[in-house]
Amino acid sequence: MILDAKQTTVAYRCPHCGSAVLSAVGLLSLTGAADLVKLKCTCGKSEMSVLYGKDGKIRLTVPCLACAKPHSFTVSSQVFFGKELFTLPCPYTDLNIAATGEVNQVKAEMARSELELLDLLEKSGIQDPERLRAEEQALPDPQIAEIVSYVISELDEEGKIYCKCHPEGSEEKANCVYDVEMREEGILVRCQTCGAERLIPTDSGLSAHAFLNTDALYLE
Repeated sequence: MILDAKQTTVAYRCPHCGSAVLSAVGLLSLTGAADLVKLKCTCGKSEMSVLYGKDGKIRLTVPCLACAKPHSFTVSSQVFFGKELFTLPCPYTDLNIAATGEVNQVKAEMARSELELLDLLEKSGIQDPERLRAEEQALPDPQIAEIVSYVISELDEEGKIYCKCHPEGSEEKANCVYDVEMREEGILVRCQTCGAERLIPTDSGLSAHAFLNTDALYLE
């Protein structure tokens, strides 16, 4: 009797050339002799890794369009192989940087994210992600911090900063006071009441620009 092996499609967008990189990943390939699968872009400048842990969870390392360093995610095998579409966003900008699921659903998400990327590049006056990364390195850090600070204050005034004592969906804004602390690696926002916090990086012009379009800020 032949069992139907679990399989899903994994995709990410290369932060250097902007291309979508897709590959089918099967449960047997992860739990066999090789428990590490790597997706590499044809440009040779980025790769995404998928690791099956001994605890049965899937660990992914994904290059980011907005951040200089890749992000790490851990998901259950049920979610990884069971969802028709599961997206992985940059934790700082909410831009979807990877997706898993049914092949047509993943392709549709890659097409949607490409339009989002093109819109971001157009607003930045830049033609490709590689140049965008070069431009963001030239952007002075104080200017990036100023942009992020402005967005944080706007979200606070609109009641769009959510924490443990002011969760999303609350009918009224809680009397929360949020501390904003400037750090070398970014701006830390912390609720004085529940202690929930989030660090917004200020080392990337792209991150700052994407943060301009943030509808809400979630503290954990």
